Amino acid sequence: MRITGFRTLTTIHNRGRPLGDANGVIADGVTEMPVVLVDTDAGITGVGLGPHPELEHVFAAIEGEDPRAVTALYDRMLDRVFKTGHAGAVFGTIGALDTALWDIKAKATGEPLWRLLGARSPRVPAYASGIDIVLSDEELVTLHKRYAEHGLTAAKLKGGLDVERDRVRLELVRDVLAEAGVRRPALMLDANETWSRKQAVRHVAELERTLELTWVEEPVRRWDAEGFAVVSRGVRASVATGENLTGLEQYRPLLAAGGVDVVQAGAVWGITHFLRVAVLAHAHDLPVSPVGGTPNPLVHAAAAVPNLIACELQDLTDPLGLHSDVRVQDGAIVLGERPGIGVEVNEAEMTPPPPTAAGPGPHVRPPDAGRRLG
Repeated sequence: MRITGFRTLTTIHNRGRPLGDANGVIADGVTEMPVVLVDTDAGITGVGLGPHPELEHVFAAIEGEDPRAVTALYDRMLDRVFKTGHAGAVFGTIGALDTALWDIKAKATGEPLWRLLGARSPRVPAYASGIDIVLSDEELVTLHKRYAEHGLTAAKLKGGLDVERDRVRLELVRDVLAEAGVRRPALMLDANETWSRKQAVRHVAELERTLELTWVEEPVRRWDAEGFAVVSRGVRASVATGENLTGLEQYRPLLAAGGVDVVQAGAVWGITHFLRVAVLAHAHDLPVSPVGGTPNPLVHAAAAVPNLIACELQDLTDPLGLHSDVRVQDGAIVLGERPGIGVEVNEAEMTPPPPTAAGPGPHVRPPDAGRRLG
């Protein structure tokens, strides 16, 4: 079997609600979903998800190769860009192609990827995540009632700008879960790198006067190993980070400093990256948790690692034209039997994204982040 070419598509995911975190807001809730289709001479096409700049340059590393040599081709892609570096968006290109190769490999065996990777069960524990900082109290309650109907017992909220507002929102979600019969709801707060070290400790410690937090996520800048250690020692909650780290070399100083309690990896960085991160975390006796949108191919890999704590679940619906073979039941993402990553593409149903509106959003860092007096 040989890789013969690729095609790209883009569709939208309309969540039907505003999305946002401490950095910015997408008012209409519509986000892009870029797709890469990798073709082979065996008639098997692999599906990769996520942004993919410099695709032609990176694809040259795998063109004509046997796609089943996935991990070797992953390293070949890294080697292709080693002079300019693989950080940032280029790492996303490698991740999208890597996901497509794993999809091909599993389809070639006629098996879902979770089984090919050695998982015993297709059930993966999940927590609700709404990217919800801009929602009203009523909207927040409605959203998490919907998640609770699917048995979810844990929720992560966006916050970090107003401690009392964060307290109210966390209490609302805690009460929703308690009313659904959850004896001890797990609550997480994601600050998206908006605090300085002291701000993080002060903010979380104030919340912990009345609340139990399972973890606080990205309290300081992603590379601040010493800062993560300061926060971890200063609060009761665990500290989670890793979704924006692009390569094992970026995890090493954080782990060496003892600043990470829950090791995360982003879905857009690919399956091989997640598997390697999970091994690194396991070697440090730490749990791992994949972060990402819907559908999230990392759930297949998460089912197969021994140190998974839970997967992020950002939505209960798929982007237009993408159909994932999963269901959410009894607090878990349940993977299906469709071969590969379980994502079918229907181009006729896809809707191209509207022109990008100017202005800040969750991916634009505000100039006062980390320097607020309040």
